[in-house]
Amino acid sequence: MSYQALYRVWRPAQLRDVVGQEHITKTLKNALLQDKFSHAYLFTGPRGTGKTSAAKIISKAINCEKAPVDEPCNECTTCRGIQDGSIVDVIEIDAASNNGVDEIRDIRDKVKFAPSAARFKVYIIDEVHMLSTGAFNALLKTLEEPPRHVIFILATTEPHKIPLTIISRCQRFDFKRISAYSMIERMNEIIESTEVSVDEEALALIARASEGGMRDALSLLDQAISYSDESVTADNVLSIIGAVSQQLIHQVVQSVYSGSVGEGLEAIDLLMKEGKDPTRFIEDLIFFFRDVLMVKAAPHLDESKDRLAGDERFKEIVHQLDEAWIFAIMERLNHFQQEMKWASHPQVFLEMFIVQACQKASGTPSEQVKGASLQLEDNGTILQLQKKVQELETALRAIQSQGTQINQSTQQSSEPTRSKPRQAQSSAKSRAHVNKVKEMLSEATKQHLQQITSSWGQVIEQVKQKSVPASAWLNDCKPVACSEGQFVLAFRNEMHRDMVDNKFREIVEEAVTIVAQRDMNMLTLLVSHWDEIKEAYLKEQKQHSEGTSSKEGQTEPAPEENPLIDEAVKLVGRDLMEIKD
Repeated sequence: MSYQALYRVWRPAQLRDVVGQEHITKTLKNALLQDKFSHAYLFTGPRGTGKTSAAKIISKAINCEKAPVDEPCNECTTCRGIQDGSIVDVIEIDAASNNGVDEIRDIRDKVKFAPSAARFKVYIIDEVHMLSTGAFNALLKTLEEPPRHVIFILATTEPHKIPLTIISRCQRFDFKRISAYSMIERMNEIIESTEVSVDEEALALIARASEGGMRDALSLLDQAISYSDESVTADNVLSIIGAVSQQLIHQVVQSVYSGSVGEGLEAIDLLMKEGKDPTRFIEDLIFFFRDVLMVKAAPHLDESKDRLAGDERFKEIVHQLDEAWIFAIMERLNHFQQEMKWASHPQVFLEMFIVQACQKASGTPSEQVKGASLQLEDNGTILQLQKKVQELETALRAIQSQGTQINQSTQQSSEPTRSKPRQAQSSAKSRAHVNKVKEMLSEATKQHLQQITSSWGQVIEQVKQKSVPASAWLNDCKPVACSEGQFVLAFRNEMHRDMVDNKFREIVEEAVTIVAQRDMNMLTLLVSHWDEIKEAYLKEQKQHSEGTSSKEGQTEPAPEENPLIDEAVKLVGRDLMEIKD
């Protein structure tokens, strides 16, 4: 086979060819030139960043006939022999397939023999993290004090899996991801020598898809050259990597920002007809918004300049979009990306994202909660805190003036003081609801209450379909009474009651009407008010039944008349009990 892949043909032959690792190549050049190289090196970093290539270059440089040199000449017999593998003094071992104790013991036994054709024996152990614990232990002593003619170079993508006893015996060099700018520059050098026409936008897409690995970039470039006819275009690259065109992403972003659901769904339909992956499209959108944020936050970075180069439409979107809106959309994208991982039909979630994101009026769930919280503060939270502070100050002055013990009369006199703010908090609308509840109790029945209680979960689901925040506010309440056309919700928190009563009344009434299949009106009050109304109503019913009924068993005894129930109430309290016939 005469043809070789680009990444093999253009594999670095000198340290200057190792792209994007200047912080490492400079150190190694100085060490080679001064003849001060170590007996063991550890190269770590992502795939395709030049670890093994740098190891082979070092093995040539220290054995070069012109040594000491900072770069191998690649012309002498030794350099050419190491390059083509004819000199056996440079041994490259794959630890993924040779990870046992026996293989390392074999190295330990042979390391004492002098090199046959070169000055130094070099052992390059690739993916060294795959060695077993026993193999690492067998390597320890040899790695710490090898013979003078032996050098070890370990390479790995996962340094956290290597024992610290091994790391401490090596000089460690961390290879970093190669920037898009460096990869594009290197690919332009290769393209000029191969006389292939490649668009700049196509190179940018290849650099972005390779995720910092030069080998991946050259493999994609090689594949794109084979795929294209005359010149490599951005569409050719998109077809290879399975991503969608930038024009389609721009269309979706613009439709979402303008609130045009139809245009957004048309773009998704086109996406599916072309056979693209919805999950990959969500990921492309996340990276698109990430690029927008990066350009807006740090336009001076090289990566930002590369992203803006030659893409006028992207520049317009960067100036148009607001950062707060981008944060909200990225939260939605992250949510739907998680949902799509386990979905059998991910297209549905992609369409749901388009519909929800286009509804700018509703805002994101986090914005709704934030807005509701601000409104609640305006409805009296600050006032309540001020009153509590005043009560604490009054109690503190009483303690300071009278000593550490407060007599019973002082406590009794403070109780009305604490109850007054509570009464002051109830608005005229709340008192009106209390009167309405008293009127409807004469029409309320236990059957109606059981009906709405048993179907309350369905009501919550109906409300959730209309508004997620509304269903959240309903978690604090429960139905306590119901008649043919009205129902009562008792809340523990007055702020929650005000929010449901003022903002979400229509949604809740509509949901109950759908579930009950008849028109229903909502009444709201606090649990404390409901307990007072219920107690007064039961007492009134009891007095009425004693005055008007002479037959035994005509009226059911109130729960308080049962001595067993009375004793249970004393033990646990009425709030934790549910009395059934």
